Amino acid sequence: MRLCRPRQWGACWLAGQLWRELQLDDFWADRLPTSRKGTRWDQVLQVLVSYRLIAPGSEWKLHRDWFGKSAMADLLGADFGLAEAHKLYACHDFLLRHKDALFSHLVARWRDLFNANFDVLLYDLTSTYFEINASDVPEGDKRRHGYSRDKRPDCPQVVIALVVTPDGLPLAYEVLPGNTADCKTPRMFLDKIEQQYGRARRVWVMDRGIPTEAVLAEMRASDPPVQYLVGTPKGRLSRLEKQLLALPWQQARAGVSVKLLAEDGELYVFAESVDRVTKERAMRRRQLKWLWKRLRQLAAMEIPREEMLMKLGAARARAPTAWRLVDIEMDKESSMFIYSLNRQKLRLIRRREGRYLLRTNLTENDPALLWQYYTLLVAVEEAFKNLKGDLAIRPIFHQHQSSVEAHIFIAFLAYCLQVTLQRRLHALAPGLTARSTLEKFAAVQMIDVHLPTTDGRELLLTRYTQPEPELRLLIQQLKLDLPPQPPPRIATGPVHSNLL
Repeated sequence: MRLCRPRQWGACWLAGQLWRELQLDDFWADRLPTSRKGTRWDQVLQVLVSYRLIAPGSEWKLHRDWFGKSAMADLLGADFGLAEAHKLYACHDFLLRHKDALFSHLVARWRDLFNANFDVLLYDLTSTYFEINASDVPEGDKRRHGYSRDKRPDCPQVVIALVVTPDGLPLAYEVLPGNTADCKTPRMFLDKIEQQYGRARRVWVMDRGIPTEAVLAEMRASDPPVQYLVGTPKGRLSRLEKQLLALPWQQARAGVSVKLLAEDGELYVFAESVDRVTKERAMRRRQLKWLWKRLRQLAAMEIPREEMLMKLGAARARAPTAWRLVDIEMDKESSMFIYSLNRQKLRLIRRREGRYLLRTNLTENDPALLWQYYTLLVAVEEAFKNLKGDLAIRPIFHQHQSSVEAHIFIAFLAYCLQVTLQRRLHALAPGLTARSTLEKFAAVQMIDVHLPTTDGRELLLTRYTQPEPELRLLIQQLKLDLPPQPPPRIATGPVHSNLL
């Protein structure tokens, strides 16, 4: 008896279950037909998305390493032809034309699976960068220098705009040029959602700095009015501070107090969260404590003036919030400096810690509900965190814009599988994350058992290992059923796997 070719089966099988639960097998079978040479492009795409979900990396690594160590070929009834390098890259060319159809399909699936409603939509932006020479980027490409949320202003980037529900279910995304200003994006997305899903009374929740005054005016003037709740820049808080000081605090819910100010057909909600006050105050104190200690160390150093300026600049970069609270006077000739705490600025920042000014045309809504809507923006931040971290959308190795956008499209599909799994876990196995669940399933391996027979032939049994008791319980909780073991095969000579 010989035991050959152990390979990861459990997480691949779970990814396939999620793929079918979203009915992506039927969706892509209609749109990615088999080629004249017999290539199943829908299965190639499933391999790419499963790889991005389970062990994200480059297409070259998928081809050279991951596919052979996985049971994707067994699960799809295929062979290594699915992972040929040129097919993995060629598949990208067929995807983007179906993006809008995919968004409509996902909306229907979210509604059927999770009874999702789309009355409240969260909108935010992020960026992803490319470690390439900017001079190599062709004219008209979306990879451009711009404001970098990744703190890499030296690299070209693209901007990704995303719309999700409060439960984190993605509805649509768009890849924009890297130099796109935040305030120029909402109008495009409002039109896109309206064209795709029709006009309806939706509440758009956005962070400060994204919508302009002109866009908000258009939202109020549309028929029916587009309702919004947006964060407000701190400059407006300064303008309204005197009026807000005269108003009484109202208890919105435990730990959250609000002041309401109606002005020009809008409602300003000045909210104070006890938890946020505690968190922001602790962050500021930690920075200030570090900066004060560092300034004391620097003041005692006898080094050239230029070197002292460099060290002060490094301290400023590390503690930007605390730096604004300290006044520093540097000698014009030497490296000596004096520093002091600006107590007036400290009093001002203490007054504003944990306090937010929100702006809405939902004038009849409960203040507690408005605050809850705004805190839901964390769902978009979580989506970006998963795309950049768990699904490793970076680094992007592709050289052409269409391939870059297809790479992001595949990461978006993988995020859809991940959020479907997370919603299942939330309802049936709370406490587990999608990543930890995939790791548990990955422990289930598949092996080939070769048994010689008395007449000189060989029996091949392809078997997945039995899950441990903890995983069996999880499978039961998720209401999943493992498939039967594959049937045995018999051959007149030694059986060679089609992956070897």
